[in-house]
Amino acid sequence: MARAIVGANWGDEGKGKITDMLAEESDIIIRFQGGSNAGHTIVNDYGKFALHILPSGVFYSHTTSIIGNGVALDIPKLIRELKDITDRGVPAPRLLVSDRAQIMMPYHILLDTYEEERLAGHSFGSTKSGIAPFYSDKFAKIGFQVSDLFDDEETLRERVRSVVEIKNVLIEHLYHKEKLDPEEIFRELKEYRQMIEPYVADVGTFLHDAVRDGKRILLEGQLGSLKDPDFGIYPMVTSSSTLAAYGAVGAGLPAYEIKDVITVVKAYSSAVGAGEFVSEIFGDEADELRRRGGDGGEYGATTGRPRRMGWFDAVASRYGCRVQGATEVALTVLDVLGYLDEIPICIGYEIDGQVTRDFPTTRLLKKAKPVYKVLPGWKCEIRGISRYEDLPEKCRDYIEFIEKELEVPITMVSNGPGRHEIIRR
Repeated sequence: MARAIVGANWGDEGKGKITDMLAEESDIIIRFQGGSNAGHTIVNDYGKFALHILPSGVFYSHTTSIIGNGVALDIPKLIRELKDITDRGVPAPRLLVSDRAQIMMPYHILLDTYEEERLAGHSFGSTKSGIAPFYSDKFAKIGFQVSDLFDDEETLRERVRSVVEIKNVLIEHLYHKEKLDPEEIFRELKEYRQMIEPYVADVGTFLHDAVRDGKRILLEGQLGSLKDPDFGIYPMVTSSSTLAAYGAVGAGLPAYEIKDVITVVKAYSSAVGAGEFVSEIFGDEADELRRRGGDGGEYGATTGRPRRMGWFDAVASRYGCRVQGATEVALTVLDVLGYLDEIPICIGYEIDGQVTRDFPTTRLLKKAKPVYKVLPGWKCEIRGISRYEDLPEKCRDYIEFIEKELEVPITMVSNGPGRHEIIRR
């Protein structure tokens, strides 16, 4: 059986913690999309970690961690991340990398950087990790799979020359930068082969056998519903599907094996990067929430950029749960809100004088103004509480109001950054 852990919003919902926690009762954990452009922060017995490409189950010796075929595989970053965790005392994880995963090439990162420079004030707020150029090449059929690294050298060299010829037209004539040397790229790919060879596997066959043997499989998504290229705030989205439905494709599983979709929802809103954000707040109010938020302030785990802050957006979150096909919700960082006398919740959008509870396309989203309902705060610390019944009444009221708005049961409430600081309902 497979379970998927995905985000309902703009990302940064706390999926890493939930994956780390549920990995304890899983056999296999799979990253199925995205790349090193977003991070998952995890606090456990080994310390605090920001993982960017490794699956969040690597801290358990009984699990197998997999980089699925849907991932944008940055090989040097993966190897560095492995070294970083083992240098800090984490036992070397059992890691498999799909032989069908595509490789993040050095020029993808360059092209991402050059394009953001060219767009200047109209940029997409990219992390400059090469994601858009990577997925563009994948679907233009000029990318490189891991399996290509093990082809004969002359075939690989010729493919590199052919692709670099295309890239150099852009680099020289659009960006006015120094051209790529195909031989240098080829040498880098030979280094990549040595780095990745110990981990390469036929993941599709491995998972077929795992399903047959009744193994417990956990799929880990990156970012959230509102960054999906089809259902998000297009064009300010990522370049791979962030939805649980894509998990089957990006991991290499039959779709019917995904039985449970745990959608992670933040108790307030935050986002990194550009795009529409109806319940966004500013000034001192935002600074205070940012300072108190997360597990050390609300800053991007990959970029370090201050996250944009906002109140809980029930419209966006309900929509996010719907497109994910959520079967249950994990509500995170609830403990952060204990300082507030009152807590606004965005329950509708006013667009052209009409109030809607439905999340619209970007054209209409640009006009939307938040409609708030204000709930009383509980004004106390809730970390350390392990039973739902022991939470303050006003805190339970806040959870249950959100649950009603989401129309999906909240089965987990996170009240601290630690692995076991969670309340099961």
